[in-house]
Amino acid sequence: MAHLLLKSVFLAALLALPVFADSISERAAPDSALLAADRVIVHKSERRMELQRGGRTIANYKVSLGLNPNGHKQREGDFRTPEGSYRLTRRNARSEFFLSVMVSYPEPADLALARRNGWSPGGLIMVHGLPNAPKYSRDRYLNTDWTDGCIALSNEDMLDFWLLTGPDTPIEIHP
Repeated sequence: MAHLLLKSVFLAALLALPVFADSISERAAPDSALLAADRVIVHKSERRMELQRGGRTIANYKVSLGLNPNGHKQREGDFRTPEGSYRLTRRNARSEFFLSVMVSYPEPADLALARRNGWSPGGLIMVHGLPNAPKYSRDRYLNTDWTDGCIALSNEDMLDFWLLTGPDTPIEIHP
């Protein structure tokens, strides 16, 4: 009950106080009372994300991926979601999507692969909610792969993810 109340209050603050969005993103790290996740695992083939704490799953979400979801992201514009071990970095409460959290792609191995092939590795891989200015139905966003390589959640799940993860949380993205 307290978790639901906290989510509602946080959502109201995000919607009612857009002027303070920059300071919200800095203060929105998870509270220990929420049992913050210490690990995020994405199973691309299952279109599923799980949050873990101490090896125990504390949340599960359905995800949408890049338009070309099979295989590891290799270069800018390939519409693939990366595979490997990364970290959650910058949080953005003023994204063009409902909240976003940056993934540390590209890592040195990704950069080396791209350089060997003469490509730009791309970047700006995020975990985010639905577009703030949607072009399609909510159902389409929730049931198809539609991103440029990001990991998308429903807005409700994105709020939960935002509250349960913090900076530098490891994220493993499996095929």
